[in-house]
Amino acid sequence: MPHATATWLIDNTGLAFEQIAEFCGLHILEVQAMADDLAGSKYTGRDPLHSGELTQEEIAKGEADSTYSLVMQKAPVEVTRTKGPRYTPVSKRQDKPDGIAWLLRNHPEISDAQVSKLIGTTRNTINAIRDRSHWNIQNIQPKDPVTLGLCAQRELDAVVAKAAKNIPAPEVEEGAENAAPETSKVSDKDKLIAELHAERAAEEKAAAEAAQEAEAAAWLEAKRAGEADGSAAAAEQNPHEATPDEDGEAATE
Repeated sequence: MPHATATWLIDNTGLAFEQIAEFCGLHILEVQAMADDLAGSKYTGRDPLHSGELTQEEIAKGEADSTYSLVMQKAPVEVTRTKGPRYTPVSKRQDKPDGIAWLLRNHPEISDAQVSKLIGTTRNTINAIRDRSHWNIQNIQPKDPVTLGLCAQRELDAVVAKAAKNIPAPEVEEGAENAAPETSKVSDKDKLIAELHAERAAEEKAAAEAAQEAEAAAWLEAKRAGEADGSAAAAEQNPHEATPDEDGEAATE
């Protein structure tokens, strides 16, 4: 009975909330809410000294050092629940729809069976709240079932952790992650092919320009050679043609 033990330690010792929460296996916020009378349920204190779970010397050590972790002297007698729906006090049954709405909104990964076992309700009620066909849906306000006293924080954490392992969504995400590298590989391949095509186009362009330059140079050389051959042929055809000065000298003679 961790809540009852925590209530007794809060009322009868000077232990820190962290020490009480660690010893009783509760969340520190639960212990603080119990100390401030804000908890949803009121518990009758249970003396751990009488049951042999703690000694006065152990409590004195914890009061002297707030960082000291209490050591349980004797394990409590394990209380096993019988099969069947979870029992909820009559005063708390009206809060069940609020707790169910909170779980459906904040932890949709939890199955209906887990919600039913955690809070002690039926699947018909869960479906009615989910479909908003509940007779009192207008007055249902989502509230943390731990704050309402419908379950303990460690029980809720255990159910959430168990449900998270059975979520099929990671398989889809894993497939998406596996598809991402393939997409990146395809992109890299296309990029490499594009670079090779660009290099090949540049080489072909450079070769074409070089060929044009060589063709132009050959044409120019051939033209110059043709002009030179034409001048030589003209000189051979008129060997006696002289300049005006030579003609004058010839006339004088």
